[in-house]
Amino acid sequence: MKLKRILTWLVVGGAIVAAIVWGFMPRPIPVETVRVERGPLQVSIEEEGKTRVVDRFVVSAPVAGFARRLKWDVGDVVKRGQALLNLDPPRATVLDPRSRAEAEARVAAAEASLKQAQQDLEAAEAEARRWETQLKRRQELHAAGTISDEDLNEAESGAQRSRAQARAARFAVEVAQHQLEAARTALQHSAAPRSQQSAETISVRAPVGGRILKIIHESEGVVNPGDTLVEIGNSHGLEVVVELLSADAVKVAPGTSVLFERWGGERPLEGRVRVVEPTGFTKISALGVEEQRILVIVDITSPPEEWARLGDGYRVEARFILWEGENVLQVPSSTLFREGAGWGVFTLADGLALRKSVELGKRSGLIAEVLSGLQEGDMVITHPDDAIADGVQVEPRGGK
Repeated sequence: MKLKRILTWLVVGGAIVAAIVWGFMPRPIPVETVRVERGPLQVSIEEEGKTRVVDRFVVSAPVAGFARRLKWDVGDVVKRGQALLNLDPPRATVLDPRSRAEAEARVAAAEASLKQAQQDLEAAEAEARRWETQLKRRQELHAAGTISDEDLNEAESGAQRSRAQARAARFAVEVAQHQLEAARTALQHSAAPRSQQSAETISVRAPVGGRILKIIHESEGVVNPGDTLVEIGNSHGLEVVVELLSADAVKVAPGTSVLFERWGGERPLEGRVRVVEPTGFTKISALGVEEQRILVIVDITSPPEEWARLGDGYRVEARFILWEGENVLQVPSSTLFREGAGWGVFTLADGLALRKSVELGKRSGLIAEVLSGLQEGDMVITHPDDAIADGVQVEPRGGK
């Protein structure tokens, strides 16, 4: 019995020791792995863009006037030279009681000025007749030798002066008549009825054929020269405007290929950069950060029937293709970590993590090109943490 008890304790003690040893033995670290493969790779820049009509025409009022109500709607098709709206001459203002009294007083003052000018004219003409009679008499006396040359010259000067005064009086009468006519006109036409239409109506016509994109002045009312009335454009001629960060814009050049995604169609549209504007502007981002932006103009090169439903001001996602390769050795960016001035990865071989230095080429957001350090088919560890080191036992889980 004593021997049996001793054997039992030895077995139990051995089991406990084995459990402790097993608990402290190093175990393989579970890791995610991915296979190094060859395939197509694109280096691109993605940014939101907005469509706009290439040839946009803004129709403005040529003169000041009273615009009649516009009968067109946004999206209506107009032809070149078709009348868009009519402009009537500016309508007279309605006089309030005080202004009407002042206008009536101006009429009365103009009538009085005309009467005064007429009286002055009569007096000037009478004076001119008197000097003409005196001049004729002195000419006869001078011919008979009765008066001197000085007396004759004095009569001639007086006659000339009186004739000039008579002409000035006649001009003053004409001025007074015009002033009276202007005062009466201001009083009579101060509240012209709306039903009276002037024969001098001006038709504002479409400069080109296309669709109405925007109506700025729809209701009737007074417009000044240069006021915008309507915007017209051809919706079949669209371009895309993209605001790129200045650091990204320097990588884009005219002719760069562009893909438009998530615009509402079944497949992406193709485009090509036409202009990278040389002047930037400051824009505040949604996070309140000042950014320098550059406008990039892109032409849509896909067949028009594929994007016929697009219109002016539609949102698109533009992806600028900076570089692309067909058979590129590549790894996910999640497998890389900094190693001094270069990059490194952990490969999986015989259950061990092996540290390797790699030389990278082109990089997109999630994929990097491998120039050296790895071969196709190698297994690399993704998202390596501090527990992974060179020679550590690892165990792949869910890897490829």
